[in-house]
Amino acid sequence: MRLDRVTLAITGASGAQYGLRLLECLVAADIQVMVLISRAAQVVIATETDLNLPGGTAEQERFLTAHCNAKEGQVRVFGREQWMSPVASGSGAPSAMVVCPCSTGTLSAIACGASNNLIERAADVALKERRQLILVPREAPYSEIHLEHMLKLTRMGAVVIPASPGFYNKPTCIEDMIDFVVARILNQLGIEQDLMPRWGDDLIR
Repeated sequence: MRLDRVTLAITGASGAQYGLRLLECLVAADIQVMVLISRAAQVVIATETDLNLPGGTAEQERFLTAHCNAKEGQVRVFGREQWMSPVASGSGAPSAMVVCPCSTGTLSAIACGASNNLIERAADVALKERRQLILVPREAPYSEIHLEHMLKLTRMGAVVIPASPGFYNKPTCIEDMIDFVVARILNQLGIEQDLMPRWGDDLIR
């Protein structure tokens, strides 16, 4: 069955560019995206990018729709306490969720089932409903606590993709390194991508 909706949470770890680029690619693939942006992520976006992201969810929705050249309604933005949003319930949530980047604080909350905000609740829904949950942590070095949480979540069925670009594709700019990680996420979601060839493709053509 074709994936047609994805929940994308952007949290306060460094690497906002990964989440924003993933959003662009999901929109280009004609996927409807439920976007959740933490308060810390808004600070990181302002620090790491040239985007002037508005503060309110309605304004963010309009901004990201225009930024990604999305169709009307293709990008939906929900606030941290919008408990009536589709992502808060197993009966309405998309079949896949990505937290990109995933702060270690969010990693901890998801591992413990905290559900103190909509991002944590949406991830909890993905786990309890046995749906696809992809976490993209960006931290260095990892502490034993971080590693324990990643192991715990992996055992629950989540997939952990550290924001660790490879270099065998010979990146020539930062955008190439961002696309490397985003391509790995899209591959996990089963979404066709042309950001990076799959390993060994040149041998079977």
